[in-house]
Amino acid sequence: MPTNRRAASRVAILLVLLIVGMLAAAIHFKKNSDALWQIVSEKCVPHQQSRGEPGPCQRVDLPHRYAMLKDLHGPLQYLLIPLDRITGIESPQLLQPAAPNYFALAWHERTLLAQRRGSPVDDWALSLAINAQYGRTQNQLHIHLSCLRPDVRQQLDHLTPQLTAQWQSTTLRKHRYWLRALTPAELTQQSAFIRLADERPEARTEMGKYGLALAELGDGRLVMMAIERNWLLLNSGSAEELQDHACQLIPPIKKAA
Repeated sequence: MPTNRRAASRVAILLVLLIVGMLAAAIHFKKNSDALWQIVSEKCVPHQQSRGEPGPCQRVDLPHRYAMLKDLHGPLQYLLIPLDRITGIESPQLLQPAAPNYFALAWHERTLLAQRRGSPVDDWALSLAINAQYGRTQNQLHIHLSCLRPDVRQQLDHLTPQLTAQWQSTTLRKHRYWLRALTPAELTQQSAFIRLADERPEARTEMGKYGLALAELGDGRLVMMAIERNWLLLNSGSAEELQDHACQLIPPIKKAA
C-alpha cells in the first residue's frame, strides 16, 4: 500500500509539472514574442540612422548597442533592449567579457523616469528586473526599469544591515531569492550576469532558469536579487514580480506632455 501511495504521488507531481509547463509555454507564446526586436531593429535603429531621431524609442545608443523604449504598462516603466539579437538571460553572449554591461547601462538610464515625470524620482523607489527564460513573453533580451514594490522596499530596508558581498537566501514575494550587496562602482566594473555566473557556479550552465533584479539600499549600496525557477512551487523565475509598475512609492505622477 505505501508503495502505491508513493507511485500515485510521483504521478501527481509529474502531472503538476506538465500542467505548469504547458501554462508557462502558453503564456510565453500568447503574444508576438519578436515584437520588441521588430520595434528596435525595424523602426528605432533605422530612424536613428536616417533621421537622427529614434522614435518610437526614447534613445538609441549606437556605441553601447542598446535602445530605451517606454513600455506600454505603467506611467514610468522603460525597457533597455540590446541592438543585437540576444534572446534573453540564457544567451551565452552575455557571459563574454566584451559584452555590454546592460544592467549598469539600464541603471544609468533611470534619469528617463524623472524626465517623463517632470520632477526628480528618488533612486530608493526604483528597480531593474529581467525574467527567466520561461518567465517572459518576449524573445529579445529586455531589462525592466521601473518602480519597486512598497512591501519589497520595506523588506529590503529591514535586511540592509545584514546584507554583504556574500550571497544569502531570503524570501521575497513568497519565493526564495539570493541577495548580494554591491557598490555602484562594482555594478559598473563587472556585468551583473557575469557576476551571477562567477559567484553562483550552479547558475553558469543554466542561466535561463534565473531572473535577476537590482535596487538601491538605504545606505547607498545596491542589492542584486536572483531567483531560480521552480515549477513545483509555481515559480517561473520572474524577477519582475518585485516591481510595481503603478509606482506607489512616489507621489502622484504629473501627466506627461
